[in-house]
Amino acid sequence: MNITIAQTNPAVGAVDANMDRILEARRGALGADLVVFGELTLCGYPPEDLVRKPVFLDHVARAVEDLARATADGGAGLLVGAPWRHDGRLWNAALLLDGGKIRAIRPKHHLPNYGVFDEMRVFDPGPPPDPIPFRGLDLGVMVCEDMWFPDVAAHLAAAGASLLVVLNGSPYEVEKPGHRRALARRRATETGLGLIYANLVGGQDELVFDGASFVLDGSGTCRHRLPAWREAVAAVEWTADGCVQGTIAPDLTRDESIYRALVTGLRDYVDKNRFPGVVLGLSGGIDSALSAAVAVDALGAERVFCVMMPSPHTSGDSLDDATSVAALLGARLETLPIAPAMEALGDVLDPVFEGRQADVTEENVQSRVRGLLLMAISNKLGPMLLTTGNKSEMSVGYATLYGDMCGGYSVLKDVYKTTVVRLSEWRNAGRPAGLLGPDGPVMPRRVIDKPPSAELRPDQKDEDSLPPYAVLDDILHGLVEEDLSLDEVIARGHDPAEARRVWRLLDLAEYKRRQAPPGVKITRRAFGRDRRYPITNGFSRLV
Repeated sequence: MNITIAQTNPAVGAVDANMDRILEARRGALGADLVVFGELTLCGYPPEDLVRKPVFLDHVARAVEDLARATADGGAGLLVGAPWRHDGRLWNAALLLDGGKIRAIRPKHHLPNYGVFDEMRVFDPGPPPDPIPFRGLDLGVMVCEDMWFPDVAAHLAAAGASLLVVLNGSPYEVEKPGHRRALARRRATETGLGLIYANLVGGQDELVFDGASFVLDGSGTCRHRLPAWREAVAAVEWTADGCVQGTIAPDLTRDESIYRALVTGLRDYVDKNRFPGVVLGLSGGIDSALSAAVAVDALGAERVFCVMMPSPHTSGDSLDDATSVAALLGARLETLPIAPAMEALGDVLDPVFEGRQADVTEENVQSRVRGLLLMAISNKLGPMLLTTGNKSEMSVGYATLYGDMCGGYSVLKDVYKTTVVRLSEWRNAGRPAGLLGPDGPVMPRRVIDKPPSAELRPDQKDEDSLPPYAVLDDILHGLVEEDLSLDEVIARGHDPAEARRVWRLLDLAEYKRRQAPPGVKITRRAFGRDRRYPITNGFSRLV
């Protein structure tokens, strides 16, 4: 039997376009008996509250019927994911379509309810699935989370399944590719059955899906692996002796995988929301330089508009570095000095501020002037405003509401400063295949090496206000990703006063993060749906 894996990039809600993609993959799967797609491919994943709309579910049902009719030609059957109503319940289901009919429906048994997942809110769990007879094989079909637990695979094996097939919508996290393969090997070796793992690829709001679908034999040995971060189709041949060896795409390094996650998330957010491109402030610092590089690699230089907005505190080096970054990337750069706007706002506020010394208020005015200018360009010309702050800064509130936090998307939202440096060095070493930016450096070495500074006052450095980023990021990783107590963080060797200060800054900045734009999730605990803390929170005062 020839089973084809179709690793596709659906768009949430675009049912007709997704259906066309499914049919296109079927037409291209010459000689296939079955084409397997990822979780909820027909409606896109995660559909969230779209599935609460009866009119949306009606549209999905009609599309399923259309897909079923397409299989009446005697060619390949389709195993697709879709939301499905059944006796007053709503399932996240896998549907087998063959011979012009819906032949079988297998709902997801385990519904995830952690991190970014809240499927219990919108779906009903189904019973443990039984095998589906199909052209001489008994398919043990599971939907995503069902593979994470041993009971569903064991039930299918006991019921006579001859092959496990898993439809997945598994969002990327830095450590997850190895984890999901280990779980799949466990299910294969526990049951002695081969396993097909079909994942989605692409970006949906803050989530990115890395693809990297794979096939294991009954010993847990990998026989096929599709490439990560792009759509792909692979034909898998099954014989009486098991799976025939196919192509195994190479693993990516950690840095390349993170970088491609950022590119994928930004590209699909811009394209699926039909923006013509992006505009961003280019300061001469590393965060904006990396954000610009990701944008050019994702969209092409002609769709990236960079704006340098110097104040009286902006150094000549920063002006030169911003110019060099734009030149290396081939992106448009405009320079809009903000001193006149700062002076005008100062004149307006003087009667209210009379007798008070300049402080962080005036620094924030600079940032808000820049945000105002960038939003004006976005409104007038149409490109989406891309923010450039990183996770380290957002963790401790080192960002200005309605200033540098203005924008529609934040490509570095879940990227710590130390990772920003590492990714910049990696990208400067050369352009990986498939990206649209230059082959070679994307920023001068000085941008990576110079001490970080917001340049909102003379001789300002980030370390005037924050611990060194290597220290800060380790503290934050313990508090955010690992949910450690303050005592546990201090036990790692951190200064107690410094760790306590970071703890409090983290809590105090929650109100800012609640107003931040969405951004690419790459870690286990991204800010937003992954980490939901109250804004009004007295717990940190007890520590």
